[in-house]
Amino acid sequence: MNDDQLLRYSRHILLDEVGIEGQQRLVDSHVLVVGAGGLGSPVAMYLAASGVGHITIADHDAVDLTNLQRQIAHTTARVGYPKVASASQAMLALNPEVRVTALAHKLDAVQLNALVPTVQVVVDCCDNFETRQAVNAACVKHKVPLVSGAAIRMDGQLAVYDTRDDQSPCYACIFPPDHAPEEVLCSTMGVLAPLVGVIGTMQAMETVKLITGMGSRLTGRLQMLDGRGMEWHEVRLQRNAACPVCGGKH
Repeated sequence: MNDDQLLRYSRHILLDEVGIEGQQRLVDSHVLVVGAGGLGSPVAMYLAASGVGHITIADHDAVDLTNLQRQIAHTTARVGYPKVASASQAMLALNPEVRVTALAHKLDAVQLNALVPTVQVVVDCCDNFETRQAVNAACVKHKVPLVSGAAIRMDGQLAVYDTRDDQSPCYACIFPPDHAPEEVLCSTMGVLAPLVGVIGTMQAMETVKLITGMGSRLTGRLQMLDGRGMEWHEVRLQRNAACPVCGGKH
């Protein structure tokens, strides 16, 4: 790192758990963020601020006025922009040293299988069950940790799936691909604005911990936030040996 980087990241470097070595891992790292909306906004901003050297962000949508209630990477002036272009501007304004690759389309299995092996962590910030399953399958195949978050109305959830650990379940162990839940969208159900910030910020924190070598103690745990009572609930997750995605792979 150069002198400017040592100054920019000095508050990280002061932490025994990070130090110069951990910060250098961040600077050298590549993270894939799937989704540039309510969750993807705080994830992208905090990863850029933390010094992740290369961030690939994928989203096929454009900024809409209704997004601005919670999607803090976007602005009124950028309504109509592709979300990934808007998020890129926000990240680079915060930290011009970050390399951003913006993919303004949905990622299919072929693209994921090419992209996932090039990253250290995948952060799932999408709101589409099919995409979540495709992302998970690629992470299992290439043994890349997946930081998964979701938020709707006043409820949020967070988990880390890391099949480098033989005991870790994958996303499909808990949410089987052939049992798609009823689709719920914030456009019809609503979502409390700060909730996505809470979950997205925690996704960013788990990502930074994974990269710097602190690891993640959320592996094998699903944390659920009830925003009404501000209560956290936790469920311990077990790997499904018959899982159609990871059952025979670890």
